[in-house]
Amino acid sequence: AAVTASSLPAPQLYRCDGEPLQATLVRGPVDAPSLPDPTAGPVPVGGLVVLAWRDLRLPLPRTNNAGPASFSDGRWWWSLEDPTHPRFRQRLPDGTIADRACSAAA
Repeated sequence: AAVTASSLPAPQLYRCDGEPLQATLVRGPVDAPSLPDPTAGPVPVGGLVVLAWRDLRLPLPRTNNAGPASFSDGRWWWSLEDPTHPRFRQRLPDGTIADRACSAAA
């Protein structure tokens, strides 16, 4: 089935480095039944997450790492191990990692 704006789940709202961030989970065709389902708890599952932050729109594919689902394109990384304080990281051009301070929006 085609993904349309009306079929996307509502974005989750956060504040990262003091600025609003929206995270929208897009389920993928490879989601295995054994993976945690977001309707059963806070752990995200999906083909990708789309982050809208500052002037950026970041579609990040799900990683295949063990443990809680995380999403990365090699430069940006998003994980909801703690849904109230998501982990949001950026690899900078010099190879260092910038951790962005995030929390769920009230």
